Amino acid sequence: MSDRYLPYAADAEQSLSPDELQVLQRQFERELPRPRVQTKFNYAWGLIKSTSKREQRLGVNLMHEIYNEHEERKRECLYYLGIGYYKMGEYANARVYIEQLLSLEPGNAQARSLRELIDEKVSRDGMIGLAVSGGALALVG
Repeated sequence: MSDRYLPYAADAEQSLSPDELQVLQRQFERELPRPRVQTKFNYAWGLIKSTSKREQRLGVNLMHEIYNEHEERKRECLYYLGIGYYKMGEYANARVYIEQLLSLEPGNAQARSLRELIDEKVSRDGMIGLAVSGGALALVG
């Protein structure tokens, strides 16, 4: 990965501490059954930035709800859905959301840098997969 993408793509690599996430969760729970959009967004964002796949999945689900219910938040949701799917290793889904964002904002540096991260990860994982299958064939052959 080249350094020129790091400042923009940092969201894909950084996590919140459990204490920071707990603050967002408490606020969200206090506002149930109808949390404010910003509170829900903050909690979804925090969950997506978690290191737990279960929490990331919950964050993506909440972000989808916001995306579907609040037109004014679609741009932000597209980006964080891309981040969420990237962190869960679902690179095809991540790419779909980032491409949607780039179709709306072709110059969006965050989205372009995340697309680059996705492409690099897919390429790297593909090369590892080829090496593993090549090694298995060598053992069988």
